[in-house]
Amino acid sequence: MGVMTHEALIRGTVFLAVLMVMALWETFAGFRPQSVGRWQRWPHNLMVVVVGTLLLRLVFPLAAVGAAYLAADRGWGIFNSIAIPRWLAGLVCFVVLDAVIYFQHRAFHKVPWLWRLHRMHHTDLEFDVTTGLRFHPFEIMLSMLLKVAVVILLGAPAVAVLVFEVVLSATAMFNHSNVSLPGRLDRYLRWLVVTPDMHRVHHSVVRAETDSNFGFNLPWWDRLFATYRRQPAAGQRGMIIGINAFREPRCLRLDKLLVQPFVSPPPSHLNDQDV
Repeated sequence: MGVMTHEALIRGTVFLAVLMVMALWETFAGFRPQSVGRWQRWPHNLMVVVVGTLLLRLVFPLAAVGAAYLAADRGWGIFNSIAIPRWLAGLVCFVVLDAVIYFQHRAFHKVPWLWRLHRMHHTDLEFDVTTGLRFHPFEIMLSMLLKVAVVILLGAPAVAVLVFEVVLSATAMFNHSNVSLPGRLDRYLRWLVVTPDMHRVHHSVVRAETDSNFGFNLPWWDRLFATYRRQPAAGQRGMIIGINAFREPRCLRLDKLLVQPFVSPPPSHLNDQDV
């Protein structure tokens, strides 16, 4: 249970380190000018993380890493039943888990009641490192339930699951950051990891652009399944972030964010993206 013993410390350390690095990068080399300041958004976005983490620990005290240990102890799952090097099993599980998150993300855009949960992530009026942390607690729990099921089905090694969870958190903060890489570097990196310019398209107010670039870690799935879009029509600096129906400053408050899935926008503001 060595990994399990240090899971919280490892995840917490990496989380804070990446958050600080990206926040500093945004401060000294921010890409898009922001009309809604950090003090108006960050306290509420960060509190969403706190609420989601506490609820997750309450409902899933062992989480995905604990599920991996349980599966190993009981002999459950594919890789606990066949002879295969653990490093190879871990690599396969990492890729499979990433593909699952990609298809989960697409489902949260396609299924109306799932979209109501997920749209909170998209109603941020700016795009920066804290946007990558802003997910409704109920969405986080559904995602964890899916990951636990996949981990047990695969018999995924605990170390691989921890690595996946840490990398997923880190890349979510990286690719949601208000930074931009040099053009040539961005083009090369897009074959290895989702970059901020690639994922920013996904937060466009234009529905066709919102329904593209679903990847978080690996960028391959969007290319393989025809959901890749290279750039927004209005350009990276000209694109509008968010959703039409939730543009009032009060919608950024923690209380409004938590109840948002259960609130319908005013009919005058509705379009096919907002419901």
